[in-house]
Amino acid sequence: APVIGEFEQLALLALVRLGNGAYGAAIRREIQERTNREVAIGTVYMTLARLEAKRMICSYIGNPAAYRGGRRRKHYTLLAPGRAAVAHAYRSFRFMVEGLERRFESL
Repeated sequence: APVIGEFEQLALLALVRLGNGAYGAAIRREIQERTNREVAIGTVYMTLARLEAKRMICSYIGNPAAYRGGRRRKHYTLLAPGRAAVAHAYRSFRFMVEGLERRFESL
C-alpha cells in the first residue's frame, strides 16, 4: 500500500468514521474534536485535493441547499486505494504500539 502522511491518515480516518459523502468542514471538525488540535480549513482542503490526486478519494458536488444560500457543497468518497492505504497505516500503528500500553499510562 502507498505510504501516506500523518494528516492524510487523519483525513482518511475521519472519512471512514463519517462515511462517504462527508464534506470538508465535517472532516475538519472530526479531526479537531478527536485530536484536540486546531486545524486550518485550508489544510484540510489541500490534503483532500492531494488524496484525490492520488486517487484515494473522489469528490462530487452536491445539490444546492437553501440554508446555504443556494450554494453547493463538495462531498468526498473513499476509494479502494484510500481504504487500503489507511487500513495499512492503522495495522502498522497497531503492531508498533502492541505491548506498550503500560509505558504510556504515566505520561
